Amino acid sequence: MFAAWGPELAFLYNDAYVDILGRKHPQALGRPFRDVWADIWHDISPIVDEAMQGRATYHKNLLLTMHRHGYDEETWFTFSYSPMRDEEGRVHGVFCACTETTEQVLSARHRAEEVERMRLLFQQAPGILAVVRGPEHVFEIANDAYLRLVGRDDIVGHAVAEVLPEVRDQGFIALLDEVFRTGEPHVGHEMPVLLRRGADSELEERFVNFIYQPIRDHRGAVYGIFVEGSDVTEAVQAMRALQEANSRKDEFLAMLAHELRNPLAPIAAAAELLRLGMPDAGRIEKTGAVITRQVEHMRKLVDDLLDVSRVTRGLVTLRRETLDLCAIVGEAVEQGAALMQAKRHRVHVELPDQRPWVNGDRTRLIQVLSNLLNNAARYTLDGGQVTVGVAVEGNDVRVTVEDTGIGIPPSLLPHVFDLFTQAERSPDRSQGGLGLGLALVKSLVELQGGRVSAHSAGMGQGSRFTICLPRVERPEGAAREQAEGEQIRGTLRRHLVVVDDNADAAQMLALLLETAGHSVNVCNDARQALDAVVTSPPALLFVDIGLPGMDGYELVHRLRRMPETAKACIVAITGYGTPQDRARALDAGFDEHLVKPVDPKALYGILARLSGQ
Repeated sequence: MFAAWGPELAFLYNDAYVDILGRKHPQALGRPFRDVWADIWHDISPIVDEAMQGRATYHKNLLLTMHRHGYDEETWFTFSYSPMRDEEGRVHGVFCACTETTEQVLSARHRAEEVERMRLLFQQAPGILAVVRGPEHVFEIANDAYLRLVGRDDIVGHAVAEVLPEVRDQGFIALLDEVFRTGEPHVGHEMPVLLRRGADSELEERFVNFIYQPIRDHRGAVYGIFVEGSDVTEAVQAMRALQEANSRKDEFLAMLAHELRNPLAPIAAAAELLRLGMPDAGRIEKTGAVITRQVEHMRKLVDDLLDVSRVTRGLVTLRRETLDLCAIVGEAVEQGAALMQAKRHRVHVELPDQRPWVNGDRTRLIQVLSNLLNNAARYTLDGGQVTVGVAVEGNDVRVTVEDTGIGIPPSLLPHVFDLFTQAERSPDRSQGGLGLGLALVKSLVELQGGRVSAHSAGMGQGSRFTICLPRVERPEGAAREQAEGEQIRGTLRRHLVVVDDNADAAQMLALLLETAGHSVNVCNDARQALDAVVTSPPALLFVDIGLPGMDGYELVHRLRRMPETAKACIVAITGYGTPQDRARALDAGFDEHLVKPVDPKALYGILARLSGQ
């Protein structure tokens, strides 16, 4: 303590104050108060003035920058200033009782800093950390990892059941109750939990490792639970994916063995027949045909395997050029025509008025579309429909292959482009193949800067595969070709009918007409044609002369008497091309006469004239 008295407030102090003065002792004794503490006078002079005016004040942990040991230092004091009066009650001095609290303040500051560091470490820890208190398990603290796990940031101060209602029936609150009641910790490994990680989000499955550790007070009673753990969802999903991939690989190897044994069996039998010797030329021819077919089947299997191997190892070299995607689609449809015809599928091609151009490898793009078309044919029942569409969307060109087939189950849809993935097959393996086609499609499309997706409403609902490729500018010199293409397609899309008892010829002509942008109905005899035109009147008919039962001449007579086709353009298609045959056809009522095999230029000319009508 000290006292400052008199006009100059002479400074008097006790022994305990010597440590506060430092180097100022003993010179400070009896000197004016202002001189002794000149270095802090601007801080304490208002307090001195208060005391000299008769008002006592108290100050706790006041910061003062003192120069008492030859350097400036921050110090803290708790003290009171009181007025000192003479016998007549007039104030003549100041009395101070003080305690230096520098060490306590610095210690408290250091403790606060340490607590803050620990809080930051707790908050930023990669594992989930939380503390819940009381039997209601109210969140006291929760770190960032815990908040990320549950997808919320407003849980502190609320009970677990209140902010995470979706976990009530999943056993976690019952576990907390058990730990709080018994005081025994609980450890969980890769436990699944369904969390709604957003106000309007769906339940999402996560996996966690965790421990519920009871927290006890000084009497040993449990008053809270410390929750520590980690979100191991990615690790669990990766392990499951690895197990699924391994399972698919095993299934694929078993399937590969099955597919290779199938052609080996007839080849082995044929070889044994040849070894035994067969003078019958007919049997030798049949045996040779079996061997040829089965070797071709094996070649296709090996080609698929090699293609996938080359693509996955990055060994495929693309020969890129600017291509008319409509032409690519036409070639792919032509390649798949045989399988489509064998299963009596209706093929519909939808093309845009303007040619879309892409930069890609011609052979590989045809391969991609052929794979999709072959898949559509395989998995669509006889008599179904396959639709191929080309459209321009902004900077992309989109090709869709849609079928009315067996569809794709929802569980398989996300994996249809993965290696070793295939829908469940029946024991007879009637569809055949290794299931590598879609993995190859995805790889080849992505190599050319595109993307591919699959959609299906479910089993029996058909499938749709969509390829998107970057659109490029039309190359120079293509203007004239495009004008010709537009003439072929025509500015109007029409409904056409092809009547021919040769199914292959009819189907190929129909595909050619559909590629030109028209809808086509194929009829294999005159009776079908007469029924078809009533249901959907055509603008143009291609009629074969040599039809069974009712020939083309009689059919055109009947068509001309029907209101639906009286003004339609009807073209005769025949193997007879003499002037007399042509004259007879025109006299019978045909507008045009084409000789088999039909010249594409003559066909395109008829389509162009039809569009100009």
